[in-house]
Amino acid sequence: MKYAVITGATKGIGRAVAEKFAAEGVSIAVCARNEKELMEMKNSISASYPHVKVIAESVDMGNKSQVLQFAQTILQAFPQVDILVNNAGIFIPGALKEEPDGKLEDMMAVNLFSAYHLTRALLPKMIEKKTGYIFNLCSTASHKAYANGGSYSITKFALLGFSQNLREELKPHNIKVSSVSPGPTWTNSWAGFDGPADRLMPAADIAQIIWTAYTLAPQTVMEEIVLRPMLGDIS
Repeated sequence: MKYAVITGATKGIGRAVAEKFAAEGVSIAVCARNEKELMEMKNSISASYPHVKVIAESVDMGNKSQVLQFAQTILQAFPQVDILVNNAGIFIPGALKEEPDGKLEDMMAVNLFSAYHLTRALLPKMIEKKTGYIFNLCSTASHKAYANGGSYSITKFALLGFSQNLREELKPHNIKVSSVSPGPTWTNSWAGFDGPADRLMPAADIAQIIWTAYTLAPQTVMEEIVLRPMLGDIS
């Protein structure tokens, strides 16, 4: 049995990843803020894949103490962590010169610090086992600044830097690290988009590429994965 952790898992990419892993027989620990949506998701996945274990916990990923408590729940419930998907994040567009005070700090807490704290809490077990794979959900905004990206883009640049440093540190421990940077994808961030449906990527495609990366040979790692719609970014 394999064991995976996915944050921000009730919607969009996180939900697609959780469902893909469960379909492949991987037991999962998932979190999100909305407890009702979490329980609905847990019941749905458990009904479809009764052979996998599903742990679901309501967590505010911007709160360090809650993140660390989630880590303890995982370590007590799972004998190991084979896959960690740091997906939790918030997207609030705006220009730096106009955004309200505190916006950068709020998004840093969720988009960067949550991944930092959860990864550090789970790493000792992964290092002990000399195995594991960490996926950090970055963004095309991690690679190229764009108008109205504001603090969101700053946090995603930082998450990519975190991934790159982690990759170097964990080579000797046989733990793989990939940054996954999707462009426009059907998630809540694009709610209200009134363009053609095929201008956005399906979240299931992101889940599939994560699974594909995980199943590569032990000596192979996709360090940075960038995905965009066929016609490119949406301005």
